[in-house]
Amino acid sequence: MTDDAWLAELLHDRGGLLADAGVAQEVAATLAARRVPPDPGGLVTRMLLEALDEVWERGWQPADLAHAARKDATAASVPLVVALIAEHARRSGAARRAPQAWLDQLQDLDALAHGDAEVVATWTRTGRRPPIESWRIVLLLAGLLRTAARLEVLVPPPSRWGAARPAPSGTAAQAEDDRALRRIRGLLAKAESSEFAEEAETLTAKAQELMTRYAVDAALLSPGRPAGAAVGTRRVHVAEPYVRAKMQLLAAVSEANDVRLVWYQGLGIANLVGGGADLDAVELLFTSLLLQVAQGLAGAEGAVVGRPASRAFRRAFLLGYAHRIGERLQAARQRATADVVAERGPDLRPVLRSRREAVEKAVAELFPKVRSGRSRSSVDAGGWYAGRSAAERADVAPRRTHLG
Repeated sequence: MTDDAWLAELLHDRGGLLADAGVAQEVAATLAARRVPPDPGGLVTRMLLEALDEVWERGWQPADLAHAARKDATAASVPLVVALIAEHARRSGAARRAPQAWLDQLQDLDALAHGDAEVVATWTRTGRRPPIESWRIVLLLAGLLRTAARLEVLVPPPSRWGAARPAPSGTAAQAEDDRALRRIRGLLAKAESSEFAEEAETLTAKAQELMTRYAVDAALLSPGRPAGAAVGTRRVHVAEPYVRAKMQLLAAVSEANDVRLVWYQGLGIANLVGGGADLDAVELLFTSLLLQVAQGLAGAEGAVVGRPASRAFRRAFLLGYAHRIGERLQAARQRATADVVAERGPDLRPVLRSRREAVEKAVAELFPKVRSGRSRSSVDAGGWYAGRSAAERADVAPRRTHLG
């Protein structure tokens, strides 16, 4: 069997073996010793693009794959993954055919403006790595693609795209949504720029109240809109370490904004289901809080006298932080709801129930096998209370130039 035939069989039929780092290293050494170039005749590029097609069919999206490559393969594989995604986008006409959510991810990855028919060969030349290292990265990536688990399809894959993406149509409701979101964005930016902790907390609470009020007002003022029409989905990627603790923080932010969270254990991928503005609020707040909790944790570790902070302390800090943040956001949400009741008078329970039922229905349809769970493990008391203390000072007002 020729090297090309052997390599094609390996990548196509036995690619799952390559997910093992030891196997990938051994095969890479063999190929390097035989002086086989990392992309003979474009064979490896073709095989990886075929595997990419299969991954899209299993529910993965571009951002998911970049996250998984960084986590499970190697950080050095991310530029190769992005280059492959860019070439796939070029061949599939993503710029004019892909759904907006898919297009946004391509833009975030900078995988929309270019493509290269010889992806692997170009990546090898520009990286200037030894052949054995190039092969190791390529083989680990092939193993990742061939063994990627099946996820729920939240965005149609390329095989389901039409000839062209429908042009967005602006509506009066959308214009009103944009105005409301601009107010919230402005308040969040002002809160984050404040140098005074008390002012930042006041503005933060007001931001959460406005988010809640906006969601309730939208439901009250649009009785003719179907209950589930505005429910959407979004994926958020959570990196090591302490993924479970970080997921608790994301869950606290989600719950305060009427968003349901379903996450894949082991992948660090969370699925959010809720209203569009609610999803924006959750993503903004969570991103900002991750930065702040890292700063708070560094300060808390510096205060530990006589010994370095343990993993148990750090994990407990994150959990305590998440718990207190959830309490703060829920309090702001309750104040906003009470204010709407006092001003408008109608019983909001049917409205809120309808919104929640629409989200629950979407979750049940998208994730029929989902199971709820709660961590029951003990935590370090010092870390827990240090995290709660840091959360008291947190500014939950992330700054970003646009929502969504």
